[in-house]
Amino acid sequence: MKSEKQAMSQSIAVAIPCYQEALTIRKVVEDFQRELPDARIYVYDNNCTDGTAEAAALPGVIVRREKRQGKGFVVATMFEQLEEDVVIMVDGDDTYDASHVHKLLEPILLGDADMTVASRLTNHGDGSFRPMHLAGNRMVCAIINRVFGSKVTDIFSGYRAFSRDSIRHIPITTKGFDVETEMTLQALYRGQVIREVPAPYSTRPEGSFSKLNTWSDGSLVLLRLFLILKSYKPLTLFGAMGLIMAILGLAVGYLPTHDYFTNPGHYVDHVPSAILAAALMVLSMISLSVGLILNSINLRLLELERLTIRRSK
Repeated sequence: MKSEKQAMSQSIAVAIPCYQEALTIRKVVEDFQRELPDARIYVYDNNCTDGTAEAAALPGVIVRREKRQGKGFVVATMFEQLEEDVVIMVDGDDTYDASHVHKLLEPILLGDADMTVASRLTNHGDGSFRPMHLAGNRMVCAIINRVFGSKVTDIFSGYRAFSRDSIRHIPITTKGFDVETEMTLQALYRGQVIREVPAPYSTRPEGSFSKLNTWSDGSLVLLRLFLILKSYKPLTLFGAMGLIMAILGLAVGYLPTHDYFTNPGHYVDHVPSAILAAALMVLSMISLSVGLILNSINLRLLELERLTIRRSK
């Protein structure tokens, strides 16, 4: 917990990743300049061809370009470049309310959270979410909460605030729109405190279009979830895979086992089933062993990371 004086003395950056947002970026910038007159506003132009950079070039605004295409690359560059004590990340499509930034900032400034997230699911306009996006959000949140013991409700929100320490310890490896998922999972794995703040979510203005593709971006999110679990929760992932294979092996092996104990001379009629059952049980043991080994390695790496962080302070 920080004192009020310490909280008020912290520098703040507002970082806005953009791709083809000429229609809305000017309003987004002006709204945040009004709410946070002392903050530095950074607009990251991700190869826009519609005049986004020109529309954002207001007095006091710093426009930077990220040549590598993809929101993940933009966020990684933001995290590398920005040195302010607190960083607010918001999309440039004017779907988030700038007036709620103070509620996002408060837990960070006071030292009560490492990351705050504007949760949109309790207050959103009609048509703001595609049905598949809403269902996917809830499904991914349910998996994450189950695995990490967390209580996140909006994994895909693009309106967040971070402490400087949080940013320093979150590696960004993805290049696309699954970056919000990765940030959340990396923070949870490292024990960072994430607070969600209910915030309204509006539909895009007329003439502004979402760049999300339900199926391709959805599959990327699921792939990212799998890769994060493989890397950071191997015992959970490989243990679950091993359990599934063991259950299948027991089910397939029922008839061969029954043959062995009931037929004269222990003759097994269902030989293919016996071979498949044995293979499944062996794979189950291998999967569990891999999970245990990787989990032990991860624990050692996490210990080293935390010791390094402690010594660097």
